[in-house]
Amino acid sequence: MAIDPDTVWRGGAYRHPTPWATDYPPLSLPAMLEASAAKHKERALIDFLGRHYSYAETLDGARRVAAGLAALGYGRGDRIGLFLPNVPHYLAAYYGVLMLGATVVNFSPLYTATELEHQVEDSGTRALFTLSATALLPTALKVLEGSSLERLIVGSVAGALPAAKSLFYRLFRGSETAKRPDDPRIMAFSRLIANKGDFAAPTIDPAADIAVIQYTGGTTGTPKGAMLTHQNLSANARQVEGMDPDPGAEDRILGVLPLFHVFANTCVMNRTIVNGGTIVMLPRFDGGQVLAAIARTKATALPGVPTMYQALLDHPRLARTDLSSLKYCISGGAPLPAEVKARFEAVTGARVIEGYGLSESAGVVSCNPYAADGKLGSIGQPIPGTRVKLVDKEDSTRPPPDGEPGEIVAQGPQIMAGYWNRPDADAQVFVADTTGRWLRTGDVGEIDGDGFISVVDRLKDMIAVSGFKVFPSQIEAILYHHPAIKEALVIGVPDTYRGEQPRAYVTLRDGAVATPEELKAWLNPQLGHHERVDQVVVRLALPKTMVGKLSRKELVAEVQAEAAGA
Repeated sequence: MAIDPDTVWRGGAYRHPTPWATDYPPLSLPAMLEASAAKHKERALIDFLGRHYSYAETLDGARRVAAGLAALGYGRGDRIGLFLPNVPHYLAAYYGVLMLGATVVNFSPLYTATELEHQVEDSGTRALFTLSATALLPTALKVLEGSSLERLIVGSVAGALPAAKSLFYRLFRGSETAKRPDDPRIMAFSRLIANKGDFAAPTIDPAADIAVIQYTGGTTGTPKGAMLTHQNLSANARQVEGMDPDPGAEDRILGVLPLFHVFANTCVMNRTIVNGGTIVMLPRFDGGQVLAAIARTKATALPGVPTMYQALLDHPRLARTDLSSLKYCISGGAPLPAEVKARFEAVTGARVIEGYGLSESAGVVSCNPYAADGKLGSIGQPIPGTRVKLVDKEDSTRPPPDGEPGEIVAQGPQIMAGYWNRPDADAQVFVADTTGRWLRTGDVGEIDGDGFISVVDRLKDMIAVSGFKVFPSQIEAILYHHPAIKEALVIGVPDTYRGEQPRAYVTLRDGAVATPEELKAWLNPQLGHHERVDQVVVRLALPKTMVGKLSRKELVAEVQAEAAGA
């Protein structure tokens, strides 16, 4: 007979410190920041390479952003994009946009101009925050010219640094800075916030107002904007904060996961604001910089993806770095290899804890307990206030047969309102019963007698690369533009560093000539860095189903068999 997981989690088997059946009252994100700033006014919220920004300063910066945007005519319901790495500007822009009643649209700095243009148009983004960095500004300028985007607001990394480091940056790293064109559509961030922070703050309905549009491939691979309300995000921040077995203790979290990603948005930024902690912020992942930042600040937490922990283990400075301050390291985005977990825990003395979530769930659905015993290889128990169950893989309206895995579905205050302008996609991703709507995750799992969840398969073809979602269909669509290519399939292959790596398999048209190296050199520049393939394999034929459709499943089986034989 199948277990009732709700009964298990209500009982003594639930191992998170906050009770499973916890309610989270409606709370807007600006109100969440204001409450923490009132309580921890002079405490450092951000440590950016040694320069500290207090809660009061961050709140003031956000208010100035809101006032500056209001003066430009932006307001309630407008979509404002953030095309930013981890810099202090991100928090000021994020919360400033939300204070205005507008919606943040998160854009990855890894996007190409084409990808960014598509999502700007789809979301109706009117203005875009970015930096005067060569990796960002040229792309943003292309989007300004090639889309309906109205305005760029451009910040400077040097201006956010401590004085000595700012001078060094200007003198020696000028090659990383792009010149801001003289264009009335382009405004300096410093000019935007040159005000007193006065604006007419609207009333925000946490349950109804959309705070963030987070683009994701969902279950189909077609980019869609997950609409996350203020309550979705504030509830998830409180849910995650409530799993800490030692609330009120010193909290310095290493913020190197990109804040544009929902994992970091919740587990690094919003959760830390709820907790009154400090974000030790780094603009990008560099093993040496991460180790130095932990040693300098005595960081207590390090959320990351498995590839980060592997890179730190491989770094030559690891043995010389004091990491004893670390208590908890939360791993998500991809399965965590048992050997990586064991080695990292042995070296640091910290607990490495695996969790699980999606963009559609505002970040986190389940996690292993921080202090109590978890289960190796599982994604833990649902976080407080969250229900999880299994449904039949073929028919999501019924449970799976007894003893068989099923698709994981979730319900809770963090589950998105739906996809932006995509009711068709909503109909596919939600399933309803007498208790309300459940989010279909596309992942197949099992729930054991202690209420621990394990992912055993996935219904979707998504490839997990260093915590990022890569969708084969998008790479295949580009491959078909090459005149020599007849057929194309992209699959994920195991990679010890990234977890998985995209690899393309193609056949050529009759009479066409193209080498694998030529095809790879043509393809990769058109892709985001995390989407790039390690190989293009040219074959005489690709596997097909009985009706003649290319079979990704059979190709995966063939490649696995070849690897096993080798």
